[in-house]
Amino acid sequence: MKIATFNVNGINGRLPRLLEWLAQSRPDVVCLQEVKTGDASFPVAAIEAAGYGAIWHGQPRHHGVAILARGQMPMEVRRGLPGDDADVQARYLEAQVHGMTVASVYLPNGNPQPGPKFDYKLAWFERLARHAQTLKSQSSNVVLAGDFNVVPTDEDIYNAWLWRFDAVLQPQSREAYRHLLAQGWVDATRFMHPGKRIYTFWVNDAAFQRNAGFRMDFLLLHPQLVARLSRAEVDIEHRGRHKPSDHAPVWIELTD
Repeated sequence: MKIATFNVNGINGRLPRLLEWLAQSRPDVVCLQEVKTGDASFPVAAIEAAGYGAIWHGQPRHHGVAILARGQMPMEVRRGLPGDDADVQARYLEAQVHGMTVASVYLPNGNPQPGPKFDYKLAWFERLARHAQTLKSQSSNVVLAGDFNVVPTDEDIYNAWLWRFDAVLQPQSREAYRHLLAQGWVDATRFMHPGKRIYTFWVNDAAFQRNAGFRMDFLLLHPQLVARLSRAEVDIEHRGRHKPSDHAPVWIELTD
């Protein structure tokens, strides 16, 4: 089974790139972030024509997440994290698909920091950790996939010093990520490529051309799934295509 995460940075504007990637990569499950469209304008017809069922949690111009499944319809379990009924930002979607519980996660960026946006980021991270602990206790077939808007270590960015004031590198952000992993979740890419410089996001084309990137897109596995993990890769080449997202798709393969 091939499970992927892809921050598309506007699904309607990037639809040709998304459909191109789906046809070439043929993932079984895809978690999308930053679809940046309301529910009514989500391009469901084009995605269904590509062979995928889709559910989505949209929001005009900002945020938004979706889950696609090849050859079937994902069964929605939850939209939005528990713990704050006043939070209306579309950042979390959870589904059952192909026998797995899969969550599409788009953490807040948190800039500028310090300030209310950074406070919201940390509070959202804490809510995610609480819900993740519940998921982990309920099933071993769980994957948390998405753009976590955190650079875990200096090895996950081309130059930490240049970005030292950004919310994605703050000690509190990194500690929140470590706290989540301490539950037992396994960062699949890092597990398969220990010590390797791997990036999933480049702020612009010039940065991409010199590979000045960040690693912020993760697939976190329930520890019991690690025995099934056979590959974890980044489709970097798709970042260099015409009018791409600023993120590259990240994917894993699980054996039966």
